[in-house]
Amino acid sequence: MRINYSQRLNYTVYMKDQLVIGTRRSVLALWQSSFIREALQAAFPGLRIELKYIITTGDKTQDSNASIPSIGGKGLFTAELEEALVQQEIDLAVHSLKDLPTTLAAEFVLGAITARGQVADVLISGSGKRLSELPAGAVIGTSSLRRSSQILRMRPDLAPLLIRGNVDTRINKVQAHGGKYDAIVLAHAGIARLGLESQITQVFTDEEMLPAPGQGALTVECRANDSELLQMLTKLHDPLTAAAVTAERAFLSELGAGCNTPVAAHAVIETRGVAQYVVFKGRCLSHDGGNVVEVMGEALLGSETQLGERMAHEVMARGFKRLCAA
Repeated sequence: MRINYSQRLNYTVYMKDQLVIGTRRSVLALWQSSFIREALQAAFPGLRIELKYIITTGDKTQDSNASIPSIGGKGLFTAELEEALVQQEIDLAVHSLKDLPTTLAAEFVLGAITARGQVADVLISGSGKRLSELPAGAVIGTSSLRRSSQILRMRPDLAPLLIRGNVDTRINKVQAHGGKYDAIVLAHAGIARLGLESQITQVFTDEEMLPAPGQGALTVECRANDSELLQMLTKLHDPLTAAAVTAERAFLSELGAGCNTPVAAHAVIETRGVAQYVVFKGRCLSHDGGNVVEVMGEALLGSETQLGERMAHEVMARGFKRLCAA
């Protein structure tokens, strides 16, 4: 992951007077892009920002209900946005960090990571029942192997089933009378950003369901050579969130894990006296949730990449490859 941390302090901002944000048309993507637009305009009064709508391969295949790994992985929702950056049709793109690959091409950089929202996953059930209360054989919709494996770890008698579509589409599917989904699992952050928290049946703890690396954080991707914009984006950057998610994404990257591997991680920043620490928990599972390797560790703030890599090496030493093959 390439993050631009240069020139964070004591600089003169050479401000652009207009920008174009590339965005998908989903309600959540529009919320995220509008959030960044408003934050930039608050920091730079008079700045004009246009939203340019871009349809990605991921959007085109939403109705197919094909799994994301089977049709290209996380790049499904970013490739067209990055091409628009290359062609200078847009200046920046806003992503949920959990959906962004850990490795970027050299011409791109993460210019800012904003303060993290809610990190947990949540259950929305049509009956209003918690996961432990659902009947055996209940169908749980999710597009994430990380979520399905952790569901089976808690309740091997349940039936995870692939579901795709935007947040509102998925909620409608679970609430549809006579539908095939008894419940769905989604990220709390997206539900909260859309004002749909009243729909939540259960918020999972880390012990129940550890989140995806980067979950709850937004990031701004731009051209690596756009120094003027990179200076402006420092106004939006949250260093403590960046440190936590850097540890998580270093863990994922070092494992070489992707969309077809159930890997979860969550790091937090703790202050002890005058020192700050990155405290990390990682979890890797077999697809059926029957085999689990968990790791925990901590390091001084500033060593987050090394911490994530060290935790990955510990998982590998404890049989990560055999775990993924199970």
